[in-house]
Amino acid sequence: MSKSAILDPNESYTFSKYAELAFDAADILAEFGVTLHNTSLELPQQLPIDPASLSTELQENLALVDPSSEMARREALIFPVLRTVCKFIQAPLKIEYPIRVDSWLKGSFDYFIPTPQNLLVIEAKNADLGRGFTQLAVELIALDQWTDSTTPTLYGAVTTGDTWKFGLLQRQTRNIQKDINTYAIPSDLNRVISILFGITMHIPPD
Repeated sequence: MSKSAILDPNESYTFSKYAELAFDAADILAEFGVTLHNTSLELPQQLPIDPASLSTELQENLALVDPSSEMARREALIFPVLRTVCKFIQAPLKIEYPIRVDSWLKGSFDYFIPTPQNLLVIEAKNADLGRGFTQLAVELIALDQWTDSTTPTLYGAVTTGDTWKFGLLQRQTRNIQKDINTYAIPSDLNRVISILFGITMHIPPD
């Protein structure tokens, strides 16, 4: 017996709406012809800077700010990390960047770093990494259709500010891979920063 469709062809869905749907992420992604696999990802890594000053800044921010609100997490934890990466690689940081592919794939990317590799970062609404990853996966599907880039892999991260989880879309096989590992800030800052640099500084093959 075939499954009933989850998404209504007559309805419009923003990216954030997918984090609210009470369905399994794999079933939602199947609506787009995409599969989902949980795995331990071997992510590219580079650490071209000493992140000591950033670590100090984040610890000071945590001491000063209660990161219980989304705005506090963005300003105190997420933005300083992404600013550090973009400043070093001299790439723009697009914030609340709007795109529209169709009525099922539209909305704004929380953070988008438009390097040859491209990187999406979203803040998990209500600090829910699981539902946040569903939204990230749909945004990667949208980015796949929207971008002219020919890179075979698109990367993304979902974060609560103090916890990060990475994922990727293999474009040829239409497969989303969700990392089973999570990284804490500030204790795993070196790993998070090295992955972000590894992704954004990686030059994909022709």
